[in-house]
Amino acid sequence: MDARAKDGRNGAEVLVDTLIEWGVDTVFGMPGDGINGVMEAMRSRRERLRFVQVRHEESAAFMACAHAKWTGRLGCCLATTGPGGIHLLNGLYDAKLDRAPVIAVTGMPYHDLVDTFTQQDVDLVKLFADVAEYGARIMSAVHVENVTALACRTALARRGVAHVAIPVDVQEEPTSSARASSRNVAHHASFARAAANLRPPEADLEQAAGILASAQRIAILAGQGALGAREELLALAEHLGAPIVKALLGKALVPDEHPLTTGGIGLLGTRASQDVMEQCDALLIIGSTFPYIEYYPPPGQAIGVQVDRDASRIGLRFPVEAGLVGDARATLAALRERIPRKEERSFLEAAQRWSADWRRLLHESVQRPGAPMKPGRIAHELGARLAPDAIVAWDSGHNTGLLARYCDAREGQMWAGSGLLASMGCALPYAIAAQLAFPQRQVVAFAGDGGLTMLMGELATVARYRLPVKIVVVRNDSLGQIKWEQMMFLGHPEYECDLQPVDFVKAAEAFGIRGLRVERGEDCAAVLDAALAEAGPVLIEAVVDPSEPLLPPKRMPRYADNLRKALEAGTPGREAIERALGEEPARSLLQP
Repeated sequence: MDARAKDGRNGAEVLVDTLIEWGVDTVFGMPGDGINGVMEAMRSRRERLRFVQVRHEESAAFMACAHAKWTGRLGCCLATTGPGGIHLLNGLYDAKLDRAPVIAVTGMPYHDLVDTFTQQDVDLVKLFADVAEYGARIMSAVHVENVTALACRTALARRGVAHVAIPVDVQEEPTSSARASSRNVAHHASFARAAANLRPPEADLEQAAGILASAQRIAILAGQGALGAREELLALAEHLGAPIVKALLGKALVPDEHPLTTGGIGLLGTRASQDVMEQCDALLIIGSTFPYIEYYPPPGQAIGVQVDRDASRIGLRFPVEAGLVGDARATLAALRERIPRKEERSFLEAAQRWSADWRRLLHESVQRPGAPMKPGRIAHELGARLAPDAIVAWDSGHNTGLLARYCDAREGQMWAGSGLLASMGCALPYAIAAQLAFPQRQVVAFAGDGGLTMLMGELATVARYRLPVKIVVVRNDSLGQIKWEQMMFLGHPEYECDLQPVDFVKAAEAFGIRGLRVERGEDCAAVLDAALAEAGPVLIEAVVDPSEPLLPPKRMPRYADNLRKALEAGTPGREAIERALGEEPARSLLQP
């Protein structure tokens, strides 16, 4: 029965029923006195809607964003008036920048005390104006359905954030006693969903096909926008003899061992990918706005074609000659039909040789036994042990580069993290959302010690819901990426990047989670085997060498000169860093 046929609902019940009608099955949040009416409406509908209690509203927003990424459905987070809503912002910006559909519901003060400096009187609609595609302050119980339905529709249609704020008294207001205007016809809002399958105009397809047909060395840069078009991407790459370079959000697109990919791009990427970018004469960008422009071919070297659902993203990073606005699956299939198969494979074969050399270098470089453990060892060993359908959530920092380079994605796995926002603290909330959505699959959070401590309270959420998440924390007692950026990007000595050490094993045990520690490379495999075999949650603390930098895949003279300058200027631990620079992979990466 349509929930709207029920009599006597109040504003909060209408809101929750509307969310359910739009496919929301999980709400992440914290109870608060500004949303008690919504909490009661969810309690009475708990068989149809699950509420997940978090320890910080920032985590709720991250989880809603991750839920949308993992499932493709609408994510939802809930926070109380004032500070609760404010805490959502970081996770909501993650959704905005990575184009994840999320609806945020917040409380408000009593409707007739708003903007009078009452308790927790923050204009959250105004505050959320930049992050949200749609935001509205609900005015009465008969306003709820119209606004909430439009918010859900907008979040899904624009792949972004929508926000509704509902006053505490409107939550309890019966629809039967709320007075509607003469124009507000009851139940005029529709719950019917509509999806667009965009296809570029024929003229644009022909132009792009002509460009690619005439090129000799085509490179493909693919990101998360191609995740729904894996088969079409691989078919086109094989048809063109074009190596696929993956932006980080597209890591799961193609297995890292696949002969058609060279792996990642940029500071966290592979040397083979950089060689491909430096030698291609055409670049086909599919569903990516990879932000580091210095890793693209320089203007004039390669002609460009770009596929994206959003016309505003065409030519954003690279001066393309042809832009195809459309769904990746349909567009790639249409392109392939219009281009003769390229029999010349020399560029692809060269890329495969470069990739094999790179993978050999990384594999051999992490094999050193003893302590301090090579940082890449934990990621390398983890990748070899992940389940075929594992879900992996990364954090942001030095650990991201380790995972991107050393941990192979395989067919059937899912990988995600904070992309354009690159926010620290996201891995554990992302993993929780994944495990709740896919309870039978192996889920791993891969984080650094800096990122994990930001939202470490969510270990209580893992324990509360008995989630068998495996949490790998790379411990180097440092904000590692910032440390190396201070040195390499600017030539400054490292300053205030060292962290107060945390015993993560004891911390995990305090939350009721098993903790394991590995400090020596030769013990890494056995510790991971034990952790992954455990039925419940496990935290693995991997103590790694803090002196080994994450260098660009190819020597950049400015970075190398700045690093030397920073060491000579008095960076702490210079001797240990000099030692690490003389070992692989740093030694090869610093060679001209």
